[in-house]
Amino acid sequence: MTDQSKNGAAAMPPVAKREPKRREFHGDVFEDDYEWMRDKESPEVQDYVAAQNRYCDERMAHLAGFRRTLFEELKAHVEETDMSVPTRVNDYWYFTRTQQGKQYGVQCRMPVRGTDDWDPPAVDPMGAPGSMPGEQIVFDANVEAEGHDFFRLGGMDLSHDGRWLLYGVDVAGDERYDFRIRDLEHDTADGKPVELPEVFKGIGGASFTPDGKWVFWVEVDDSWRPFAIWRHKVGTPVDSDVCVYREEDERFWVGVGISFDERSIVIGTGSKTTTEVLMLPVATPEGEFQAFIPRQTDIEYDVSFACFEGAGKNGEDIPLAVVYHNAANPNFEIDVIDMRDHEPPYRLGEGVCVAAGSPYGCEHGEPDRPITEAYFNPVNPAILQGAHGLGIEGIGLHRNFVSLSYRSDGQPHVAYMTKADAAEDFLAGRPWRFRELLPPPLEDDWDMVAADRSDMTGDHGETLWQNGESGVGGAQDTHPTDHTSSSDGASDDHLPGETRRLYTIGIGGNPSYDAPRMRYSFASYTRPGELHEIDPVTGRDTLLKRATVLGDFDPRNYMERRVWITARDGERIPVSLVWHRDFPAQDSPMFITGYGAYEISSDPGFSVSRLSMLDRGVLYAVPHIRGGGEMGRAWYEQGRRLNKMHSFEDFVDATRALEAAHLADPRRTVANGGSAGGLLMGAIANMAPECYAGIEADVPFVDALTSILDPDLPLTVTEWDEWGDPLHDPEVYRYMKSYTPYENAPEAPVDAKGFPRIFITTSMNDTRVLYVEPLKWLARLQTAGVDAVAKIEVEAGHGGISGRYKQWEEVSYENAWCLDVMHVTR
Repeated sequence: MTDQSKNGAAAMPPVAKREPKRREFHGDVFEDDYEWMRDKESPEVQDYVAAQNRYCDERMAHLAGFRRTLFEELKAHVEETDMSVPTRVNDYWYFTRTQQGKQYGVQCRMPVRGTDDWDPPAVDPMGAPGSMPGEQIVFDANVEAEGHDFFRLGGMDLSHDGRWLLYGVDVAGDERYDFRIRDLEHDTADGKPVELPEVFKGIGGASFTPDGKWVFWVEVDDSWRPFAIWRHKVGTPVDSDVCVYREEDERFWVGVGISFDERSIVIGTGSKTTTEVLMLPVATPEGEFQAFIPRQTDIEYDVSFACFEGAGKNGEDIPLAVVYHNAANPNFEIDVIDMRDHEPPYRLGEGVCVAAGSPYGCEHGEPDRPITEAYFNPVNPAILQGAHGLGIEGIGLHRNFVSLSYRSDGQPHVAYMTKADAAEDFLAGRPWRFRELLPPPLEDDWDMVAADRSDMTGDHGETLWQNGESGVGGAQDTHPTDHTSSSDGASDDHLPGETRRLYTIGIGGNPSYDAPRMRYSFASYTRPGELHEIDPVTGRDTLLKRATVLGDFDPRNYMERRVWITARDGERIPVSLVWHRDFPAQDSPMFITGYGAYEISSDPGFSVSRLSMLDRGVLYAVPHIRGGGEMGRAWYEQGRRLNKMHSFEDFVDATRALEAAHLADPRRTVANGGSAGGLLMGAIANMAPECYAGIEADVPFVDALTSILDPDLPLTVTEWDEWGDPLHDPEVYRYMKSYTPYENAPEAPVDAKGFPRIFITTSMNDTRVLYVEPLKWLARLQTAGVDAVAKIEVEAGHGGISGRYKQWEEVSYENAWCLDVMHVTR
C-alpha cells in the first residue's frame, strides 16, 4: 500500500483567495469568502480550476497502475460486441448494437415479416451494423460524435411509418438539445443522411405526431426550466412556429408526447407536488388543448386510455379512461372509468378503484400509524392485502394483458393478468385477480429457501454479524444490543420458486398495444440484468437475454441480504448488504452509498465495476433512507423540507449500527453519494466524521442554501417544494443552515482533525448542481486542513463524461481512490 501521507507532503493544494461577500437573510449574516468563484468565465476561476485539477493529478499519480488494473478488470468482464433484444415498434424490429472499441451504441432495425410477427428475428450479435439482410442503421452515435469531446443523445422519435426520425443531441453537457429531422429512406449522393433544413436549437425535448407532419417541442427558459410547448409544421421555418402552451408558475415543468393509443397529443405539467394533463386529438393538431381534469394544489394525477375489446353485452368494445392519482390516497390509487356512461368534465375519484396504496404515516393520510403496519383494503387484489409501505406506481392495459407496478416492503413488484380476466372482474365489480410476477431463481443457488436457515448465519454457515455494544444516534446502551435484524427482501410466506435475492423488477419493452406476450426486466445486486417474456394465459416464462459477464464470474459466489436498523427516532430503516461469500462480513472494509431525496428509490441493480470491490473483500451497503420512495409516500415526506435531517441521521445511524455489529470497520469505511446524495455526503461528514475514513461526493449539492435563496438560479423555484422556501420562511432558512455542508464545514485546522478524506467530482457545464457549489466547499475544506481533492470535468455536465470507455476509466479512477482509502490496493 502507498503511504498517502508522503503524497500529501509532496503536493500542496492551491490557495483560494478570500473575498468576503455578505449574505443577510432573516436577521442572519453569513460571510461567504468564495462566492467570487461563481463567475465561470473569469480567468481567475479558470486558473483555479486548472490548478485544482493539477493538484488532483499529483495526488492521484500513485494510483495510476491500480486504476489501469481496475479498468482492465472491468473491461475483461464486458462483452464489448453485443446487441439488445429486438423490440417491435409498428412495422420494424428495433435493436442496439455495441462494438468493441466503439464508445457508443448503434441503433438498427429490420422490417417485420408480417402482421402477426411477434417473435424477434435471429440477429448475429457479433455482426457489424447493417450486416444482416434487411438491416438498416437508424442512428450511429459514433459517427455523430466525431469532433466532439462530449456527446449525448437527448431523445429519438419516429413517425408511424418509420420514415422520419426526430432526434436531439447535446455536445456540451448542459442538457440543452439541438433537434433535427432525418429521412431514413433516402441518402444524399455522397451517402450521408438527408435532413430537413429546420433545426430546433437548445430545447428540452420534442415529439412527432404519428403521421410525421407535426412536431411539438419544449422550450426552456434562462433558468433551464421547461416552460412552454410549441407547434411546428414539418417543412416550414421554425421561426413561424406557434406557442400552444406556456406555464407561468415557476414551480412547474412541462413536457409533451403522444398517448399510448396514439389518439392524443398530451402535455404534462407538474411541480414536485401537483400535476395536470392537457390533451388534444391527433386528428386536429391545430386545435386547443384542454385539461383532462383541472389542476388542484397538492394533487398528482395521470391518465391513459384503453378499452375492453368485445366485452360489451352485444360484443361491442368498452372504452376506458384509466386515472392514476393521489386525491384520496397519498400513496396513489388507480381508477378505471367506463366512458360509455361518463361524459367530460371528469373528476378524480370517479370510476372503479382497482388498487389503492397505504395511507399509513402520510401527512394527508393516517400520520399516526406506523409506515410498516400491514395494510388491508377490500378493493385491493389479494396479492396486495397485508403489504407494508404499499405504494401504487402504475398500470398498463394492452390488448392481451394488464400489468400492475407497485412497491411494498421496500422493493418494487410487478403483477399481471389476462385482459379477459380483467374485463370479467371489472364488470362483476370484484377485485382484480392479479398474479405476482416472480423472477425465477438460479439453479443450485444459495437463495433457494432452506428450512433450517438462521438470521445470524448465511446458508452455508458463514457468520454475517455479531452483537455490538453501542447504540445508534450516539447514545450508549446499558447492555449489549444488536441494532440490526435480518430480512431477505422476500415475502414471509416464501412463495414457491421465489428468488431470495434483493431484486429490481419492472415492465419494459412493451411499446406495442397488440403484443401477445408481456416483457419484463429483472436484476439484483449480484445477478446480471435479464429480459423475460411471459405468456399471460399460460404463465410460461421465457428468458430472452441475460447480460453477459465474462471471466470467472458466478453470481452464486456473492451474497446479498436485507437488514433493518433502528434509527434514533425509532423508525426501522432497511439496509441492503452485498459481499463475496469467501469474505464473511466481519469488520470488513465497507463502501456505503445513499441518496434519499425526490422520492427516488435506490433499488437493487447489477454493476460490473462493483465486482472489483466485492472480490477484494469489500462490504457494499445501501441504507434506504427517508427522503427516497422505498416505503411509499410517507418515506419521502419524512425526509424532505423540515424533516430533511432524517435522511442524514438515517444514513449515520445505519453506518453506526453496521460498525457496532462488527460487520464493518470505521477505519476502512468509505461513503458515496451524488447530487442530492452529495449533499448527504457533506452533511454526514460534518455530523459523524469518526464513522468514515473517506467520502466520495459526486456533483454534490453542498451549497444548497445559497442556491435555494436565489430564484434566478437554474431550478431554484421548482426546488422549494422539495427543500422548503428559505427566501420567505425564516424557519426553513434556519433549518437548512443547520445542515448545509458549506456553512457547516470545518473552519480551522484544529476542526479538521479526524475529518474524513474527501474526493469530489464535478463538471463545469452542470446545469443542475452548478460547479461553483463543490468548488467553494473544496476551498473551505482545504483551508481548514482537510485532505480534499477534486476532479473537475471541463467538457461534461451533471451526468459526467460520455462514451462507455471513458465512463469505465472514470469509475475505475473513483474506485481506485476509494479502495486506497480502505487500504485495499492489491
